[in-house]
Amino acid sequence: MWGLKLFHATQSGMTEVMPRLAEVESDVQHLVETHMETMLGIRFLASEYSTGPVHGGRIDSVGLDENGSPVVVEYKRGTDPGVINQGLFYLAWLVDHKEDFRRLVRDRLGASAAAQVLWSEPRLVCVAGDFTRYDVHAVREHRRSIDLVRYRFFGKDLIGLETVASVSARTSASKRVRRGAAATQPTRNGQLGELAAAVDEVLLGLGDGITRVERKQYRAYQRLRNFACVCPPQKSKLLVYLKVDPSAVDLIHGFTRDVRGLGHHGTGDLEIQLRSERDLERAQDLFRASYAAA
Repeated sequence: MWGLKLFHATQSGMTEVMPRLAEVESDVQHLVETHMETMLGIRFLASEYSTGPVHGGRIDSVGLDENGSPVVVEYKRGTDPGVINQGLFYLAWLVDHKEDFRRLVRDRLGASAAAQVLWSEPRLVCVAGDFTRYDVHAVREHRRSIDLVRYRFFGKDLIGLETVASVSARTSASKRVRRGAAATQPTRNGQLGELAAAVDEVLLGLGDGITRVERKQYRAYQRLRNFACVCPPQKSKLLVYLKVDPSAVDLIHGFTRDVRGLGHHGTGDLEIQLRSERDLERAQDLFRASYAAA
C-alpha cells in the first residue's frame, strides 16, 4: 500500500492529492520507457523485445544501467503475483542469448558500449502498482539482482516511484566482506587503503538494498541508481563521484569540484577528494544527500 501523502497548498488551504493507478498497464510502460534514464538510471534499448519463436515471449523493456549491466524491466498495472517469475524467466533467456543482446546494444549505443556489457550483474526491475509481502520475501531469497518499484500517479502530471525491495546477487557477500574487500585494493599507500575501507563501510551503511558493483575503473554503489562511484586510490587521494548538483554546494578547493562536462570514470557531477579520515567526516552529509536522491 502506498504510504506517502501528497498535499497541494493554496491560499485557501490544503488539499490532498489522491494517488491512483494507471488506466492501463501500457500507460506506465510508455511513460517509463520515454524517461527511463531519468526515472530509473537505465538507458532504454527496446520495447516488447521478442525472445524468438521457441520461447514465444516479449520482454516489456530491455536496457543497460549506468554500470553496463543488462536490465529487464517488467510492468504491471496493479498487483500481480506472477511478475517476478515472469521477469526472471526473461532475464534467464537474456543471459543465455548474450550475443543477441550485444547486437542490440551495438545497434543502439555503439561498439564501445557493447564491448563493456557487465554480465556478472544482470538485473530485473519490476514496476507495479503494488507488491505483496510474499513478493518481498521471494526476492530476498533469490540469487538474482532484483528491484521492486511501486508507482502511483498523482493528479494530472505527477508520478511517484517507491523502491519496495532492492536485492543484489552479491548482497550477502557484500555484507560479509565490507571492510576486507576494500582493504584488498592494491595501493602503494597503506593509509589510503584504510581510508578506502572506511569509505566502503560508510557508503554501505547508509541504508538497506545497496549494491556494490565492481568495474575496472571504479566501484559503484547503487540503490535503484548509482549514488556514489569510488575510483582506485591515487598517490595522495581517493576520488569519489556523487549524484549531487554542484551548483547547490559551496565548493571548496582541494575537497569538492564541479566535474560537469569533464571526463572521469564512474557517474556523478560532484567530485569529492578524500585524503584523510577528517575529509571523510566532512563528506558524509554529501554522501547522504546523494543516497537520498538515488
